[in-house]
Amino acid sequence: MSTHERPVAPAGSIGWSLVVPVKPAAVGKSRLAPFAGGHRTELAQAMAIDTITAALACPRVVELLAITPDPEFAAILAGVGAVVVTDEPAAGLNAALLHGARLARSRRPEGAVAAMLADLPALRPNELTTALDAATAWPTSFVPDAAGVGTTLYCASPGVEFAPRFGGPSRLAHLDAGAVELMPVPITSVRRDVDTGADLHQARDLGVGPRTRAALAAMARAGDPVAETGTS
Repeated sequence: MSTHERPVAPAGSIGWSLVVPVKPAAVGKSRLAPFAGGHRTELAQAMAIDTITAALACPRVVELLAITPDPEFAAILAGVGAVVVTDEPAAGLNAALLHGARLARSRRPEGAVAAMLADLPALRPNELTTALDAATAWPTSFVPDAAGVGTTLYCASPGVEFAPRFGGPSRLAHLDAGAVELMPVPITSVRRDVDTGADLHQARDLGVGPRTRAALAAMARAGDPVAETGTS
């Protein structure tokens, strides 16, 4: 982990290990290809870096483990303060999260563990704090995405089985598994994942991080409509 200065959690608060899966930028965010065109790789990388940087600024996050098979991108993520973990056993998203959670608990046996997606470029540290504080009341819990179909954050308290069910209609999958849906106010930025040009437009309106802003500016200079209107 880098020596970046980290915020200090208030006395008595639960510290969270946050596991964040990051696809190689060259293949990540494939659904943005119709909108971002040749800028998709740079945009996917920028969103992931902004997401992780914002999460590391949350005082409840004591360690962030970034799961990625991309060694070049891993070096960038380590540079902003993440603990970089290889994607094992390379068997999909939930398997990668389980691998990261096992490592997190081996490092901090009494800690709480959460999984968060890397496509939240408007993430606000204070809103992530609100969500994680709400999660302390339950064995397992989750934050639904803005569409109310998927999941952006899954949390397991200390000593509780970590069993994420990301992918597809994961909101229902997590509810069916007994996880509690978290909807404290405000956590809009924690819910605003980006898969499409319309999502990107909404994230931009919330206020994206500096790297995503720069990627959008490059798209605008190239005349890409999503950078200006969020639609194709």
